[in-house]
Amino acid sequence: MTPTRLSTLGIVALGLAAVTWLILREAYASLPPLPWTGVPALLLVAGAEAVIGRDVRRRIARRPGTKPVHPLAVSRMLVLAKASSLTGAVVTGITLGFIGYLSGQLAATMPRHDLIYAAITCASALVLVAAALYLEYCCRVPTGTKLTEDVSQPADR
Repeated sequence: MTPTRLSTLGIVALGLAAVTWLILREAYASLPPLPWTGVPALLLVAGAEAVIGRDVRRRIARRPGTKPVHPLAVSRMLVLAKASSLTGAVVTGITLGFIGYLSGQLAATMPRHDLIYAAITCASALVLVAAALYLEYCCRVPTGTKLTEDVSQPADR
């Protein structure tokens, strides 16, 4: 599995920003206000991934007081990191579309409200992308390092 490329995440974000902007030109008036609930959810997941990344890195490096990590657990964390970075790029793109569309409508109350929440959500999504890329980095095994002594089960079970 190859590392996530920043260019891939950027293309996803910019593509969705353009699509969102085009959709908002036609449908913004019929949409409900943007919710604030995405911000704590994104930040909670980002914080959890950062803590998990630090723990996985310590366990892979065999720091004192840590148990060896099972290779399957590392692969699961890697899949979580890749999915989270892509999710963060999608949310970033959608909120950038909102920011681009609403930036010229700051005189009205509702667009100003939506612009503020879109900007805060965009920042939270970027924090999620950073945490996911950190977790992905932490899942890398240094060359020549074994993750566990023996992960096979005894044959007589």
